[in-house]
Amino acid sequence: MRKNLADYDFAFPPSLIAQTTAGKGKTKILHCPKNGGSLRILEAEQIVNLFNPGDCIVVNNTQVIPARLFGKTRHGGKAEILLIKQLEPAANNSARWEAWVKPGKAFENGKEVFISKIKCKSEGFANSIDSKTRIINFSISNAEFNSFLAENGHIPLPPYINRADEASDRNDYQTVFAKYAGAIAAPTASLHFSESMVNELKSKGVYLAETTLHVGPGTFENIKESEDFSKHKMHSEEYEITESAANIINECKKNGGRIICIGTTSVRVLETVANEEGFVKAAKGITNIFIYPGVKFKTANALLTNFHWPKSSLILLVSAFYGRENTLNAYKFAVENSMKLFSYGDGMLII
Repeated sequence: MRKNLADYDFAFPPSLIAQTTAGKGKTKILHCPKNGGSLRILEAEQIVNLFNPGDCIVVNNTQVIPARLFGKTRHGGKAEILLIKQLEPAANNSARWEAWVKPGKAFENGKEVFISKIKCKSEGFANSIDSKTRIINFSISNAEFNSFLAENGHIPLPPYINRADEASDRNDYQTVFAKYAGAIAAPTASLHFSESMVNELKSKGVYLAETTLHVGPGTFENIKESEDFSKHKMHSEEYEITESAANIINECKKNGGRIICIGTTSVRVLETVANEEGFVKAAKGITNIFIYPGVKFKTANALLTNFHWPKSSLILLVSAFYGRENTLNAYKFAVENSMKLFSYGDGMLII
């Protein structure tokens, strides 16, 4: 099988990149019959009709944090921090985070950046591979950090949304399933669900299983190995699946129900913890699983996902599930029908 990234490209007018959301339950979903059949565009609320009693939807309950911080150097220059992962506090109890920074020269050892009146200092590179990543020491304690972040942090909208974040993004870029803070990007497939849709599914007898995967900024990084993408090293992300969630999924599977993953992040959790028979176990840890065409799925029977950037790891995952030609045909259909693309856009349900 060819593993050339150029085979997973598609054309689209920039006007189709969603800059704002239509609202939860207000988007459009492209129904893609998994075993063939005509593509059709549905209102988001109509997808409830495609789920059967005894099916199980698997969601990601991560919560996006206002992870982008804007500050000034001692001499008034601009500086930016994108929080990635909270670390153990320093000896003096000050908060420490792994973060992407720019410009790098503002975060050389010994230099100070100020956000509001809080002093931020770099402790050096977080690793020897990534020059963007530093360990940042904040001059406040962990106990004070959440209120500092709530007041000064900005929602880290994806790079293709060409505007500053607004107050409304704090709700718009958060899913109805969000519980545990830690994500830098939303698990956007879940943005298609409203509370009323979730209640309707539960009333219908559809099970709900929650996973946690804290989406990191690496989800937007380009694949550099264009001629053999299988050599790409995926970013690492923290995940957890509880015993109760694993039991719900396994019971559904035993009883012949379908496992319907809501988003690529829930797929990555299940495929990380599944055995060869497709049953899952409770686990917590770090995953860097890379799913691309040729990789076999063990647990997921259906997938709701957004439209993803050309030649990304996410379009490779969708192509692994649905097939390259089917995926690119669906994307072409979506573009021809002026569906909105990417994080705040419309979605596709492969079922």
